Amino acid sequence: MPKEKACRLCKTIFEGEKCPNCGSKESTESFKGWLAVLNPAASEIANKLNIKEKGNFAIKVKWKIWNFP
Repeated sequence: MPKEKACRLCKTIFEGEKCPNCGSKESTESFKGWLAVLNPAASEIANKLNIKEKGNFAIKVKWKIWNFP
């Protein structure tokens, strides 16, 4: 079974190579918490987080910072 990933741009949780919501390939398996949005128009939380589509979203997505010499 493939691992779930979170898109680094829109925080959509998905399985596969690219985000089904925004099409980005920038993803990570390192995320914390998730939010299921069923009706974004009626959801106060989705409105505060600027979520316009229904689906599963990560609460916090970790970014890896690279140190270049």
